[in-house]
Amino acid sequence: MKKKEKLYLSSKKHVGAFNQPLIFLLFICLIFSVTGARLFWIQIINGSYYKKISEENRIKLIANPPIRGRLLDRNGIVLADNKLFYSLSIQPRLLTNSEWIDLRKSLSDLLNISINQLEIAFNRSNADTPYKKVLLSDLSEEQVIRFREQENNLYGAQIDIGLIRNYPYKSLASHALGYTQLITQNEFSKLAERGYKLSDQIGRKGIEAAFEFELRGKWGGEMLEIDSLGTVQRSLGLKLPKAGKDIKLTLDLELQRTAEQVLSDKVGGAIVAIDPRTGAIRAIASQPTFDLNFFSQPFTNKQYANLLLSSSRPLLSRALNAYDPGSTWKPVTAIAGMESGKFPVSQKLNTVPCITYGSHCFPEHNKRGFGLIGYEDALRVSSNTFFYQVGVGSGSQALYDAAIKLGFDNYTGIETLIDENKGIVGNKEWADKGRDWGNPGETPWIVEDMASASIGQSVVLVTPLQLARAYAVFANGGYLITPHLVDGNINWRSNKYFKKVDVQDTTLDTIRRGLRKVVTSGTGMGINIDTSILPPVAGKTGTAEDSSGGADHAWFAGFAPYDSGEIVVVAFAQNTPGGGSVHALPMAKTMFETWHQLNSDKELIGGRDEL
Repeated sequence: MKKKEKLYLSSKKHVGAFNQPLIFLLFICLIFSVTGARLFWIQIINGSYYKKISEENRIKLIANPPIRGRLLDRNGIVLADNKLFYSLSIQPRLLTNSEWIDLRKSLSDLLNISINQLEIAFNRSNADTPYKKVLLSDLSEEQVIRFREQENNLYGAQIDIGLIRNYPYKSLASHALGYTQLITQNEFSKLAERGYKLSDQIGRKGIEAAFEFELRGKWGGEMLEIDSLGTVQRSLGLKLPKAGKDIKLTLDLELQRTAEQVLSDKVGGAIVAIDPRTGAIRAIASQPTFDLNFFSQPFTNKQYANLLLSSSRPLLSRALNAYDPGSTWKPVTAIAGMESGKFPVSQKLNTVPCITYGSHCFPEHNKRGFGLIGYEDALRVSSNTFFYQVGVGSGSQALYDAAIKLGFDNYTGIETLIDENKGIVGNKEWADKGRDWGNPGETPWIVEDMASASIGQSVVLVTPLQLARAYAVFANGGYLITPHLVDGNINWRSNKYFKKVDVQDTTLDTIRRGLRKVVTSGTGMGINIDTSILPPVAGKTGTAEDSSGGADHAWFAGFAPYDSGEIVVVAFAQNTPGGGSVHALPMAKTMFETWHQLNSDKELIGGRDEL
């Protein structure tokens, strides 16, 4: 090799040796630059964010739910409270598939639960978080004890303690009390700002819904400091949950029990008992009913559908739903006749077998008529042809005005307004607008409508609660009350809730005397046969054709004592043919007997039922 070439190779070798440290240095500088830039990004640019994440890893918040307020009857007896329950859950993130299979087998043997049931619960799509799946709810005490004994061998599983709503009397006053259910996503989006969580139960019907915010209370919690292994180091602060408020209702447990009992053999119906002096509801029942605890226990979609879609509609409150009132409506027609001046108090009319209006002959119920009679006897014998003449002669506006004065075609003011039907009182204006189903001008008011409306048929629908409110006007001397389930701190006899009805005293007195004659010598004599049991009662029977096409309804509406008016009872038997005096009156009589016995017992221990 030539000398020149050797020098070139030697210099190239020395340059390569010189470049290797430089390249290594540049590589080290690049690494430190990237690391420094990343640290700058983490600590300076996003420092506050990562500090927050770090704090959250160090601090754990344990939420503590509030205890829902209880529902009590007027004497302090618990109608709804809360019950501890135990549930079995697992944390899937802590288990491999094979570990889950082993755990599933251990839980099945230990708790006497089928493997298939556990697997279905594990795979179901529900609201569980990714960190926890609830496998079983409402474990028995024996199951809890067995689990505790073997807890160290059941890694990934745990027992959780919670509260569920409990109704000790099951179906008693179910429609009035209501129930709770898990909050929906839509409800949560509206209520999150008020402190609600997705795990909250919310009042769904009745008092539970109407007084949701009072009953619910507020969440509490505890901040815990934990280490990297999740071990609790210390408590950083505790905020106790705020319990919900107890709500005392106006219901009387014993009277409510009687209401449920007298309805138990009916296909459908309702009982309302109300104090006409204040509007306090002492009993309100609907048949068919349902067990309120159903919604507090796990249930399948099929079980829920069977309840919700049942043809008997057990979730519907018949006390707040509207039906044809039949002859219990006749006092309203009497008010229309007397207050309009067209048929004064002393008016007598000839009652006949049948009166023709339009294309239909409207019959007397006895097919013969009762001769020449006035208002009191017309109520006593429940004459149809008497009230046809009064109603048609007075006109639809006079009848509607009388109905409005007694609170019909309007909401009653009860707290559970969301469940209440407003009813219908047909009149010319209503018909001209389409009767709520047709087009304006296509459904005119005709004389046949007026005749039907006069005796509470076809174009008149009222709720049992509305009827009780109206009869309270006859019981208390002419005041329209506000029915309520909670007294609270309200003066229910103030002008806002206890309103004088614009009806002449002579009109009210005439109707009162007629209602008294109904039970002394008329269609309601059965309620007053044993006068040694009850104080004097006044009232009206009713048999109504079901305008929706079913069998006849049976009604009785009345009050006692006749002179002082301390209780109003409305009894309704849906689609129970045979007449109000046969089916509804015995129910009302039993209610009056229970009420009278309760009052007698209070007098014996030194306290008559006061306002």
